[in-house]
Amino acid sequence: MKKIYLTLIVITMFIPSLLWAQQDTTIVSTDTTAITKESPFSLGADIMSRYVWRGTQFGGNSPSIQPSLSVNYKNLTFGVWGAYSTGGVHASQELDLYLSANFINDMFTVIVTDYYFPSDTASYHFLSYDNKTGHVLETGLVFNGTDKFPISLSAYVNVYGHDSQKVGDNPSDTTTFNKEQGIQFSNYFEISYSKSFKNNFDINAFLGFTLSNPKKADSNTGYIGETGFYGNGPGIVNLGFSASKAVKITNSYSLPLSVSFIINPQAERVYLVFGISF
Repeated sequence: MKKIYLTLIVITMFIPSLLWAQQDTTIVSTDTTAITKESPFSLGADIMSRYVWRGTQFGGNSPSIQPSLSVNYKNLTFGVWGAYSTGGVHASQELDLYLSANFINDMFTVIVTDYYFPSDTASYHFLSYDNKTGHVLETGLVFNGTDKFPISLSAYVNVYGHDSQKVGDNPSDTTTFNKEQGIQFSNYFEISYSKSFKNNFDINAFLGFTLSNPKKADSNTGYIGETGFYGNGPGIVNLGFSASKAVKITNSYSLPLSVSFIINPQAERVYLVFGISF
């Protein structure tokens, strides 16, 4: 579930994989000269050893191919991003749409992301947005930091769709007890610090946490409890750092490589992820 990215969190990290987009150019001919201007379109693809998003691994134990395409207009960006595992049958492939806007000299970003998880094993209906939809709509706000203050702060909240559900816990109300009562509006927050070094080497340290607090099961009343979107309660779910380096291939092209060390303290999981970007 990258599943989709605004880094408060982003469209942190998050989204959380690294992307280097390749810019197209458009040639405009006149009678006397050729003018080259930058295209508003960007495309790219990452090949990751695993797909780990906000401290959770998705898509099984196989590498993930993550293509992307976006278009920019002034301070707006509309894009599509996907994650597809390369081995086996995986029910949690991902296809995300997002719309973001930068403001105050790109210091802040507002983002709306539509995460969608098609299944390899069953028919899926992308245009279905009813109460059984496979979409998760998320809003986010990100402070991108400045040159003098290279710390990013992001916050995200699910506002519609296939979020974790509230479950009625009053045993005296048989109409709601142990029945779904709407989404939990699950949240995620992230703090990250970035620094660039010589020789095209960058690092990014991050700490992500959730304040969502799903209710626990109660054997005395027969209450089944709730499942959290990021974990079983409030806490740190995404801690670690990423390092990236652009390796020079030719005079005009460098290949971006990345390595991320990720710990999910709440789930007691650890990951080391390698990535190549195009």
